[in-house]
Amino acid sequence: MAGGFVHHGGTKGEGFEYRITSYFVFACIVAALGGSLFGYDLGVSGGVTSMDDFLKQFFPKVYRRKQEHLNETDYCKYDNQILTLFTSSLYFAGLISTFAASHVTRTRGRRGSIMVGSVSFFVGAIFNAFAVNISMLIIGRIFLGIGIGFGNQAVPLYLSEMAPAKIRGAVNQLFQLTTCLGILVANFVNYGTNKIHPWGWRLSLGLAAVPAILMFVGGIFLPETPNSLVEQGKLDEGRRVLEKVRGVKNVDAEFADLLEASEAARAVTQPFRNLLQPKNRPQLIIGGIGIPAFQQLTGMNSILFYAPVIFQSLGFGSGAALYSSIITSTMLVVATFVSMAVVDKFGRRFLFLEAGCQMILSMLVLAVILALKFGHGVELSKGYAVVLVIMICLFVAAYGWSWGPLGWLVPSELFPLETRSAGQSLVVSVNLFFTAAIAQCFLVSLCHLRYGIFLLFAALIFIMSLFIYFLLPETKQVPIEEIHLLFQNHWLWKKYVGDGKTPV
Repeated sequence: MAGGFVHHGGTKGEGFEYRITSYFVFACIVAALGGSLFGYDLGVSGGVTSMDDFLKQFFPKVYRRKQEHLNETDYCKYDNQILTLFTSSLYFAGLISTFAASHVTRTRGRRGSIMVGSVSFFVGAIFNAFAVNISMLIIGRIFLGIGIGFGNQAVPLYLSEMAPAKIRGAVNQLFQLTTCLGILVANFVNYGTNKIHPWGWRLSLGLAAVPAILMFVGGIFLPETPNSLVEQGKLDEGRRVLEKVRGVKNVDAEFADLLEASEAARAVTQPFRNLLQPKNRPQLIIGGIGIPAFQQLTGMNSILFYAPVIFQSLGFGSGAALYSSIITSTMLVVATFVSMAVVDKFGRRFLFLEAGCQMILSMLVLAVILALKFGHGVELSKGYAVVLVIMICLFVAAYGWSWGPLGWLVPSELFPLETRSAGQSLVVSVNLFFTAAIAQCFLVSLCHLRYGIFLLFAALIFIMSLFIYFLLPETKQVPIEEIHLLFQNHWLWKKYVGDGKTPV
């Protein structure tokens, strides 16, 4: 069943026809549920680690330190490496599993990785809900990590490949939207379960099974992407799916693009080695390493992990901390809608650069207030506390329409089909490595660097904004199998890419 409007596009959108069909909408919504797994875990972990019942059972030393009101514990009351290992173990597991996901995604399709991810995430949720010791918690987190490794590897690729070029930015950002909604739901759940003693934390962790079930059931009916089917040699089926997902019969030009990309992909027997070739240097540096690393070095996930912890450390109290986290996660959802509305109009570079200025300003104000007014064994005044929350919200909003969604969108569209699966695995592994490293180091850094941690993040955001300004070409509305051609006209990358015809 097709929608009532038709668009035309080729290079910059000319010659590729499509309709918005119910088939296309269903496929994108089901696939995007993968983001809710990631988001729910991001939101739930920080809330659970600030719950007294959870701390008393598994981390009694942290609980006792939390109850003390000594000068040195204002920044350091949650500094415990085993506690942060509870969070970061998931990301180390995801980092490793994404390389297995690359093989599955390339040989069995994007849908296969999505299904595997949902099953593993479900198992992890059950382990955590019934955990009686730290070992069970860590095992559960590892299964969750495998689920996220597979899901984050496949979902952004799926959405970018299913989407028409003119709306690819908005469609791909469904992943970020469901991630943000997962965070928001998790914060509401934590706010409610924090009042259920002594087992509320179990409910928070166990409810992670819900999005996993939804994604698995939806995945049973999920079509494979035309790009993946053509890559596997299933040409007739690939064309049928392309016609159905586009809602038109005239897909000759787009299908020809897929066939050409598929021929190059089949010539590549070692896609990870191929990533190191000079012709893939821009994709490797920008999409494979730079953007996924910088996405975490903004400091955003640290704030999301530990928003309840941060607000408690700022003297807000347990209930108010979770309520403040709900406010920030709501800002993230709103900002994602803003990004979806403008990303295909104003472009990726504009959002990156505007947000960089806004995030730097927010971090500097945070650092100044914390330097002057916090860390002396007394709670902040209400006025300063409100300013801190406003600055965090401004930071979250800027991240929510830039590095959050674009950190997944841009890498997923940069790689050619021949290295797309391997490239996305590199994206996920780098992303999760820095996620895990920052999760493991953030609280100890907060303890030792104090307000300086926010000055460090401000400096890093300045560096990454320069990275975007000088190295990333604009990709809005360019067909996904033609994006690699942009680098042939770039002032730096044209020295490396040549004609791009040498396979490995």
